[in-house]
Amino acid sequence: MSKVALITGITGQDGSYLAELLLEKGYCVHGVVRRSSVFTTERIDHLYRDLHEDNVRLYLHYGDLLDAAGLRHIMSEVKPDEVYNLAAQSHVRTSFDQPVYTAEVVAIGTLNLLEALRDHRDATGQQVRFYQASSSEMFGKAEVAPQNEKTPFYPRSPYACAKVYAYWQVINHREAYDLFACNGILFNHESPRRGETFVTRKITRAATRIKLGLQKAIYLGNLDAKRDWGFAGDYVEAMRLMLDQGAPDDYVVATGQCHSIRDFLDEAFSYLEMSWKDFVRFDARYLRPTEVNLLEGDASKAREKLGWKPTVNMQQLCRRMVDADMKLARRERALVDAGH
Repeated sequence: MSKVALITGITGQDGSYLAELLLEKGYCVHGVVRRSSVFTTERIDHLYRDLHEDNVRLYLHYGDLLDAAGLRHIMSEVKPDEVYNLAAQSHVRTSFDQPVYTAEVVAIGTLNLLEALRDHRDATGQQVRFYQASSSEMFGKAEVAPQNEKTPFYPRSPYACAKVYAYWQVINHREAYDLFACNGILFNHESPRRGETFVTRKITRAATRIKLGLQKAIYLGNLDAKRDWGFAGDYVEAMRLMLDQGAPDDYVVATGQCHSIRDFLDEAFSYLEMSWKDFVRFDARYLRPTEVNLLEGDASKAREKLGWKPTVNMQQLCRRMVDADMKLARRERALVDAGH
């Protein structure tokens, strides 16, 4: 029988790529989505099939990480072999505006899911493997670079603080209750499916709209921040590999290459034969109260133990995103030209 996976955050960037990957591997995939008055499933619409058809392998369930009873019900109904916790309030700058909500969802939400998993294991005897989406933001103001699994955490945002709590809660449940639970410490990973409020997608979306005369400028904050950017489609493969090992462990997932936001601007705008300096404007609202200046990952452990390595570098990633956003911009241009 095929393996059963449960994904929280399935409608997000990572969730959609992971669902694709697991379906390709023959899994039956269940996703948790929050109830909303608008549809939020556009990233997985191409995967979804009507439940009345034959051989359906993707199912969605309404749920929320803050609803502990609901999580237990989903766990008992789905009976997953693997659980991937990708749900979060994941925007770092927003976490300063909504610190309590961010902490509840990211930290306590993870604990709720771990407890639901533990109760299910104790009630049924089923051994479930658990993946937690940890973040390079936990390193924050790290004193050394690159950062690896032994680098001390120095979180610099409510989001990062909550992720640190969740990280240690996973380890505590692993050691206290013998759960197969892993932390994937993923450095920044992007794609054409990235949300438009994240800086990389904000840049590629704006650059293509500026190229077609749909936008005049782009407003950004700190251009000197440096990040290790990889492709989300590569990183979900590392998630699956972590749960395919003989014993649970924690892994950094990164490219090992660091670039500034200026570098990303250079790549995006030069690809479109423009200079970003003509269009970028500064807006202090996009600065964080506490900045993270440099995140660069050392994924040696993932390479050696998982056999994982990235296939897309920053330049290739940026151009993929620009190409995808140019298609959107051309559609928008056509509508404007048609009077809509």
